[in-house]
Amino acid sequence: VLVVSARSSGERCEEAGISMFALPLDTPGVHVTGYRTLDGLRGADVRFDAVEVPVAALLGEAGAGWDILEACADHGAGLLCAEALGAMEALFDATLDYLRTRQQFGVPIGNSRALRDGIAGMLIHLEQPRSIPIVGSVRLDGDDAAERRRVVSAAKYRVGQAARFIGQQAVQLHGGMGVTDELAAAHYFKRLSMIELTLGDRDHHLARFIAQPGFQEAA
Repeated sequence: VLVVSARSSGERCEEAGISMFALPLDTPGVHVTGYRTLDGLRGADVRFDAVEVPVAALLGEAGAGWDILEACADHGAGLLCAEALGAMEALFDATLDYLRTRQQFGVPIGNSRALRDGIAGMLIHLEQPRSIPIVGSVRLDGDDAAERRRVVSAAKYRVGQAARFIGQQAVQLHGGMGVTDELAAAHYFKRLSMIELTLGDRDHHLARFIAQPGFQEAA
């Protein structure tokens, strides 16, 4: 079953008039083309050709689906932030272990001050965003939608920053091996890259955070 959002009334870009529908995959006119994504998971292109939707397919009230859609997207973004933290921690541990065990000229490459500075930067970016998704997870179940939007967007933005730095730094510190599928580092980096682009990238969530009333009043 596909959960589909579609405009049933109103003008383009208006929040009112969005309705949610549950469509079985075998509905006439629904075409799904699957493919493998960059991180090895699965995605699909869904095309609708003159699909007729019965009244029974409507979820909730007609035209009142925006709040449901936005809340679900925020829950998904919160879960992605938690997944990203786990991936970043695993990537940091793998990189630290590589610097301790990989040797060059008879000594571990981690003895290099430049590489130690790199791993220190990764640790800073790993620790700084830890608390934001925790706060976000608490706000997800609250009744204040504006506060939920504000915290979730802050978390997605900050975690996205950290994921990019840690991912790129890990690839650099692994050298040429960092981009090969033989090492877990490359797979973690790909997954972090996909998380950044899913349910709003950093630019989207920064703009969304700034648009919240609390930010405007503080500014």
